[in-house]
Order: sequence, then C-alpha cells, then structure tokens
Amino acid sequence: MNFLEYLIGADVRTALMGRMMKKMGVDRQLKVVADHVAVTNRAVDRCRSCGHQDECQAWLDETPHADHPPAYCRNGDLIARLQFIR
Repeated sequence: MNFLEYLIGADVRTALMGRMMKKMGVDRQLKVVADHVAVTNRAVDRCRSCGHQDECQAWLDETPHADHPPAYCRNGDLIARLQFIR
C-alpha cells in the first residue's frame, strides 16, 4: 500500500466514524464532552485502525436505526457513554 492509498483509506474510515456517530445519535454529544478534540482524535484513531470497513459500510447502509453499534465497533464503549449525555 502506498501513502496515497493509506490517506484515501483513512478518509473513508473517518467518514464511517462520522456516519456511525450520527446514526447512533451522539454526534452532538461528542462535540461537547470535556476535551472533545482529544476524545474525537482518539475515536478517529480507533476507527482508522479497524479492519471492518466493508462490514461497517454495509451495516450503516442497511440499518435504518439501532440502539448500539455492531459488536466489532472499536468506538462502541465511547458511543455507549455518549448516549447518556442528553
């Protein structure tokens, strides 16, 4: 994999993370937690290092509503915590 392929892949995974946060209804909460920039950067890093991009894309496309992300989601714990912030 060359550097350009890595960057394109990283952008796809970052976009998937954004979609997951919106699907789970926590995108706004992510922006207001203490030290939200660092929390978001760690969440992006977890998503970028995930090997389930195709499954995630399919899940996001095929799931109209869900109470929790798929079991393989590396940000599942963060999403669960954010769901309690209203």
